[in-house]
Amino acid sequence: MSCRSITIPELKSHLFRGDVQVIDVREIDEYRASHIEGSTLIPLGELVHRVDEIDRRRDVVLVCRSGNRSTQACELLHERGFSNVRSLSGGLSAWTA
Repeated sequence: MSCRSITIPELKSHLFRGDVQVIDVREIDEYRASHIEGSTLIPLGELVHRVDEIDRRRDVVLVCRSGNRSTQACELLHERGFSNVRSLSGGLSAWTA
């Protein structure tokens, strides 16, 4: 299954409503430098061991720098039974632009 993406305006709308959980899959130094307010840091390398920290009942948006790691994370979560997962199109680079 390929990972669906979400645009920045769509994500901003979800954040305003508070109906999405944002998981940042970058490394801690990248997260400290800049991140989406309210996001949770779970680096891609730790995701497989920390999957239980993600609420399966809520929509999940995965974020990385450009979209590569978040797409990998999306596929990993799909393999573990998550159905409501999307990757931020363009990643944090697009978010901050």
